[in-house]
Order: sequence, then C-alpha cells, then structure tokens
Amino acid sequence: MSLDKFVQDGQDPKVIEKIYAKISTMLNQDEIVSYIALQKKPAVTLLPDSIAISNKRIFLCEFTKLGLATNFEIFDWKDIKDIAFKEEIFGSKVTVIPFTGENLSIDYIPKTQARRLYQLIKEVLEEIKSNPSKVETKPIAEEVKPTFAKPTTTINEMYGERAQSIPTPIIEEIQEEEIEEQNFVQQDHTYVAPVVPVAPQHQPPTPTPIPPTPVVDEVEDELTLKLKKLKNLYDKQLISQAEYDNKKAEILSQL
Repeated sequence: MSLDKFVQDGQDPKVIEKIYAKISTMLNQDEIVSYIALQKKPAVTLLPDSIAISNKRIFLCEFTKLGLATNFEIFDWKDIKDIAFKEEIFGSKVTVIPFTGENLSIDYIPKTQARRLYQLIKEVLEEIKSNPSKVETKPIAEEVKPTFAKPTTTINEMYGERAQSIPTPIIEEIQEEEIEEQNFVQQDHTYVAPVVPVAPQHQPPTPTPIPPTPVVDEVEDELTLKLKKLKNLYDKQLISQAEYDNKKAEILSQL
C-alpha cells in the first residue's frame, strides 16, 4: 500500500512506515487508516508519539524505552465526546476527550497536522451526531376477532304450514322478540352480548398519598466551590498543571 497520502503535511516517511506497520496489524475488517499526525519536538526523537484515525477508531501511539515498547490508547468513534487542540510556540497540543475516563493529550503536533486532524475528527463526530442509530421495531399483528352473524328466518320458514293456524297477536309478539334480538347485532354482523347490570361493590377508600419529603441540598462551603472552579479551569485547559497544583495547595492550606 502506498503511504504517500500520509506525508502530505510534512510527516517523516520513515516514521510513518513504522507506525503504519504497527497499526495495520490491529485493523478490523473494512477498517482503513485515513490520517496520521506525528509529534515533532524541538529535540531529536527516534520515534515520536502519534495520533492516527481510521473510519472506525482513533489510535494514540506512545513509544517508550527508546522505541522498544509501544503504548496504545484506542477508542471507537462512539466513545469520543470531542476533540480540542491548543496552538503553542512549538506546535500544538491535541487532546482527545472521551465520554468516560481521563482526557488524553499529545503535544508538539505540527500546527498544520493539528488543524487537519481537528477538521477530520470534527466531521466524523458531527456525522455521528446528525445520524444516530435507529432501532427498528416490527409491528405487532392485530388480533382477529371472530364475528357472529345471526341467521334470519321468517315465521313461515320456522313453523311451516302450522304458521297459518297461529293467532295474529302471537305472531306479532314473536316478531317483536326477533327485532329486539337483532338489535344486538351490529351492521358489520359482529355479535354484541347484551349488557347485564352488575351490582355496585363496596370499595375501600383510597389512602391519601403522602407527599415526598423534599431533599435539602447540602450547602457547599467556600473552599469546596473554589476547588471545583479550579478543577473546571484545568479541565478546559485554561491553566497549566503547575498552576493547578499550586493553586490547589494554596486553597487546601486554608483548611
């Protein structure tokens, strides 16, 4: 595979070849590496740290023990909350922000590579946000209810020749009973049973619900608020690690 596309922003071809050889052994089926950003410190380094992205994951590669060992932090795209970078005098500091766990940063990334990396990762995150996965549900089949059609018979069909000997008032009474029974059959020929009145049953009174006791928020003291604000500034990378530690020690000394 040609690695020319990974050296368009000034990456070292030899380092790219070594890093890609390591990452390629961990690729899943249909997974393709799309970009690799290399660390470039002012001092000479044998194997710099790097950030590589594929169509499925992000790889943070850190070489240790003079390049004899390698530490990888690998995230699926669904586990990434955001990406941030801060331009400094020598390159940029790129930070990957997962939904859970600590933020991971690699410094001394060349500014051109950091901007390109930020653009590519933002595009993927926006696409995931605008097209969330949808769970398809199968419709439940409607229950088919049987219908009952009441056959219609006349007096002559029921009694035959004897119908002529039945007095007229009795025939009228029989016809009225048939009309009342037909009232229980709807127009769609669905049989409806007559409503039988049910004697009301005595029910015990419903107990009055007891309103829940409101939870009173604990009042935080002034020192706790200061520590939280300080941690918030550090998480947003508005202050350095040294500034955070010094200020934290100063606040804790007031206890």
